[in-house]
Amino acid sequence: MIGVLVSGEGTNLQALVDAGLPIAAVASNRDDAPALARVSIPTRAFELGDYDDRAARDEAMAEWLRAQGVDLVVLAGYMHLLTPAFLERFPAAIVNVHPSLLPSFPGAHAVEEQIAAGVTESGATVHLVDEGIDSGPILAQERVPVLEGDTPATLHARIKRVEHELLPKVVRDLCAR
Repeated sequence: MIGVLVSGEGTNLQALVDAGLPIAAVASNRDDAPALARVSIPTRAFELGDYDDRAARDEAMAEWLRAQGVDLVVLAGYMHLLTPAFLERFPAAIVNVHPSLLPSFPGAHAVEEQIAAGVTESGATVHLVDEGIDSGPILAQERVPVLEGDTPATLHARIKRVEHELLPKVVRDLCAR
């Protein structure tokens, strides 16, 4: 079963739902994340301020996901780095989607950095999560051209369309193993 971590609107979560994947639970670092309203399965917010530190928060979140039957975690716009307390609970079973062709442009501002760098090609990457920032093994990538006059918003919109296809495909393949 899949657990999805979200921080914002939840468009990648919606793509996973629309693909009919077996999602058991959705967790967020924000109790006001609009993504939580997209599903009628168990959801829970794990606000950092409610815990002594990130490790304690991540341990509680991992325990809750395990209690929901989760064995594969998908980060779908989750904007916090996960601590070893979480990573150790789901070894080689945490997947992230990122709006660049990794290893280029890791981190939270990848789209803006690509526009600033003047690259002619961007893309979406689905990768396993490790302790680094967008540094885990790459599972799949798809290219997206950067068009003349692109802004971070226009480029990100095109990348998201690719993410919405690529992420469910990779997750489906992982579930079939």
